[in-house]
Amino acid sequence: MLTIYGVYRSRASRVYWMAEELGLEFQSVPVLQARRLANPLAPDALLNTHSPDFIAVNPMGQIPSIKDGDLVMHESLAINLYLARKYGGPLSGKTVEEDGLLTMWTVWAAAEVEPHTVKIVLTYDNGLENSEDGKQTIAVACRSLRRPLAVLESHLAGRQWIVGDRLTVADLNLAEVLRYAQSEDALFQAHPNIKAWIERCQSRPAYKAMQATRSKEPIEV
Repeated sequence: MLTIYGVYRSRASRVYWMAEELGLEFQSVPVLQARRLANPLAPDALLNTHSPDFIAVNPMGQIPSIKDGDLVMHESLAINLYLARKYGGPLSGKTVEEDGLLTMWTVWAAAEVEPHTVKIVLTYDNGLENSEDGKQTIAVACRSLRRPLAVLESHLAGRQWIVGDRLTVADLNLAEVLRYAQSEDALFQAHPNIKAWIERCQSRPAYKAMQATRSKEPIEV
């Protein structure tokens, strides 16, 4: 059985969504981010990214990780590419060319989009969105997203999905990276193709199932 390490309120959300999309049976092992605990190495601390038991799984101390049989993997976007290739059916590439495009858009999401969107979501997570520094951080991130969002907006003109004629792992990976910026509604209003596309992604039953579980996790520990 597939084992997913990580809480839903983390990058593990994209792996949980993928597992739901694929209809995979999986075991969830909640692993908290160490930063959420006053003393993550206390004897009675909840399992977290600094816990020796988890470091034995991922020496980098980051979530998510998975075990699938004898395979151990880290890095959420790479995990999803693997799950798509092994179990994905229509979520995976039908040809070598499509497979290359799925990888390209996933790497693009990680390199060109997430460095900026993660600054936005962390500003909100830390309650700094109304501070002067927080407003400045969000403004800079939004400016930095102009070029990649323009590229994606153009790519989606006349298209429903990122690659091919169906939802694939590229849509899921990129939608989750962009979700970090959805607090900034103006970004999406200015890019109607992206707005319609992400609404299609997030209307899927598997996404809603992931979010339903995520919403039950406590924000504070």
